[in-house]
Amino acid sequence: MHEAAAPKPMIADRKAGSGLWKRIIKNHALYLMILPGFLYFVVFKYVPMGGLVIAFQDYQPYLGILKSEWVGLKHFQRLFNDPQFFMILRNTLILFGMNLLFYFPVPIILAVMLNEVRKELFKRTIQTMIYIPHFMSWVIIVSISFVILSMDRGILNELLVMMGFEKINFLMSKEWFRPVYILQVIWREAGWGTIIYLAAMAAIDPELYEAARMDGASRFRQIWHITLPSIRNVIVVLLILKLGDVLELGFEHVYLLLNAMNREVAEIFDTYVYTAGLRQGQFSYSTAVGFFKSVVGLILVMTANWLAKKAGEEGIY
Repeated sequence: MHEAAAPKPMIADRKAGSGLWKRIIKNHALYLMILPGFLYFVVFKYVPMGGLVIAFQDYQPYLGILKSEWVGLKHFQRLFNDPQFFMILRNTLILFGMNLLFYFPVPIILAVMLNEVRKELFKRTIQTMIYIPHFMSWVIIVSISFVILSMDRGILNELLVMMGFEKINFLMSKEWFRPVYILQVIWREAGWGTIIYLAAMAAIDPELYEAARMDGASRFRQIWHITLPSIRNVIVVLLILKLGDVLELGFEHVYLLLNAMNREVAEIFDTYVYTAGLRQGQFSYSTAVGFFKSVVGLILVMTANWLAKKAGEEGIY
């Protein structure tokens, strides 16, 4: 009797597999919509991960991956022993901390404010205005900032002179690099960041607000006790994903602001990879730096997700 019952798991597996294919065929239109995004990540994100192997080689382009000499952890040792390593790490962590402290709450605040606007035309107009900077490249954003902050006929410095103050060298000063950087990030990305939060707020049951109004709750209390708790899971998920970019601040923006006068506070891993790695043809070394960044981001995402689960939140997986 027991021997006859043994094949049942295989039959169950076949049924599960056939059920999966039935669901795929039934919802084929949805899967076709997903396909371009899926292929994008496979081709441009997962397949290139095979190239990480050159971080452990003395890679020579004319020899290729298969014939290049294996050097183990040589490039990682070079990175950690580099006198600039701790300066770069400090600068990267400070800029990321400023992103987390000053930028991350701004889209939430903007979304809450927009959600409270009742005149639809006014709301759409404001949304369009704050979305527009996202579609500008960092070259345009930094160029506009240059026109505003330049020592030579910059609008802000001209206003300071008119009010009796001295001009400030915003673009060449170590003290002003970080404030200028974070203000540009907020200006360009804050409006676009409101989209997910507004979508989450649209799913909140209006009856909750009706009940709160009947109980005499003010608009602020409705926001505090209904709106924010309802989007808490979304905030946690986006925060976890944000932690994955702890060493990934983006090359273009910082590189455009970087100069000889502010390099001490502006040099980050992304610009270091370009200047010390790619410009000098040190592909293995630059790959090792990128590998290090990715591992740190992965550890932080997994740790933050674990802590979120422990705190009773959903997390990202």
